[in-house]
Amino acid sequence: MSITIKSPADIEKMRVAGRLAAEVLQVVAPYVKPGATTAELDRICHDHIVNVQQAIPANVGYRGFPATVCTSVNNVICHGIPSESKVLKDGDIVNIDVTVIKDGWHGDTSRMYFVGTPSIMAKRLVDTTREAMFNAIRIVRPGATLGDIGAAIQAIADRERFTVVQEYCGHGIGQVYHEDPQVLHYGRAGQGLVLKEGMTFTIEPMINEGKRYTKLLPDGWTVVTKDRSLSAQWEHTVAVTADGVEILTRVPGDDNAL
Repeated sequence: MSITIKSPADIEKMRVAGRLAAEVLQVVAPYVKPGATTAELDRICHDHIVNVQQAIPANVGYRGFPATVCTSVNNVICHGIPSESKVLKDGDIVNIDVTVIKDGWHGDTSRMYFVGTPSIMAKRLVDTTREAMFNAIRIVRPGATLGDIGAAIQAIADRERFTVVQEYCGHGIGQVYHEDPQVLHYGRAGQGLVLKEGMTFTIEPMINEGKRYTKLLPDGWTVVTKDRSLSAQWEHTVAVTADGVEILTRVPGDDNAL
């Protein structure tokens, strides 16, 4: 395993990229409504990244991915491909996942949106997944372990009798989109890699309403719940600081989340 430790100057560049990624999710928010297609949302994100931010959408062409963002609706766990034929309807939940490259550095974040009025179960799942992510971020500091992160997420999911997807995980990030370490969203406290100042990685739990099992669709990208139950995901890019953690993809006004 090869972990890259970032300097303060590196982290400042990641902070810039992270802010841009967070901004994209704010810009697209008003358009996430019944009748919108996921392709329309993708175009809005693409235009903002390229024309306004003068940055690079990292997903376009990444391992053949055909779009700017992943749009994962209802029972889609991750990597949903935007489509003109996918029309959002009242009650849907959708994750939009965006990665921006600015001056060679990546900012990667995702969040859930409610389309119209969600069901009670959908709202509970989305809120629980967000809580699980922040529960994990809160314990990041030098000397903590990757197992602490996984255990913190799993504890919240277990409490609500939801399940944690195990096949997909967070990852190191910097000038490389996906680098070491892999950040599992389940595990045992005290086990795994010990965190050090200057590490940067994503925490992006995927939590299912039903069983944890996944299925990859024939398009080679879209991952769905095997039992067709709902799934939710939230993601931030974080940096391990001297005395704790900094969220590099923080949304302005969300400062009380930690």
